[in-house]
Amino acid sequence: MERSRPFVIMSAAMSIDGKIATKNGDSKLSSKQDLVRLHRMRANVDAILVGRNTVEVDDPLLTVRYTKGKNPVRIILDSKAQIKPRSKILKTAHIIPTIIVVSKNAPKKNLARLDKYPVEVMVIGDNKVDLRKLLVVLKKRGIKTVLAEGGGTMNWEMVNRRLVDRLVITVTPYLVGGADAITLVEGTGFAKIQNAVKLKLRNVSRQKNELVLYYS
Repeated sequence: MERSRPFVIMSAAMSIDGKIATKNGDSKLSSKQDLVRLHRMRANVDAILVGRNTVEVDDPLLTVRYTKGKNPVRIILDSKAQIKPRSKILKTAHIIPTIIVVSKNAPKKNLARLDKYPVEVMVIGDNKVDLRKLLVVLKKRGIKTVLAEGGGTMNWEMVNRRLVDRLVITVTPYLVGGADAITLVEGTGFAKIQNAVKLKLRNVSRQKNELVLYYS
């Protein structure tokens, strides 16, 4: 039976102790070699998915730069349409296809501000974006593969709703520590191990002082 949603790859670089960013939001963990690998992945998917907080903290371009290839569609989860006008995402939306996904709860003034930019605004979900519905809509529009590069909160939503088909994690040689640092998967978590998502390790590759783990 044909899948009703795209194939979703969750990707992240994390420290040895499972942090993807420090308490101040610094997430520059990957080596140049790993960035090249990541950008090759970007070049081979139809879309990149991140949350508004990632845009707020990292101000990423979400483009293919360290290798040759076509830029995927950029999809930003932004329930209340709060993305800042100064963000690189909005500043480059005229050259890179960009979708801002909001909820029905998004203030009209915020939506009006987005009208000034060449982005597509999709309304999916009541108080927050419904990820499952979003993925179904994306599949109907021809998007077959999605690279999820979000933070711990978005990762939890995707894991909790069983929306991840492949997990690609780069373990970097850092120990970050800190209760306020961001872990790979945040959220409320599972109360029992038996309820947690269990994955199968498919491959391991070494990049000098890093390990890339492939799960599905």
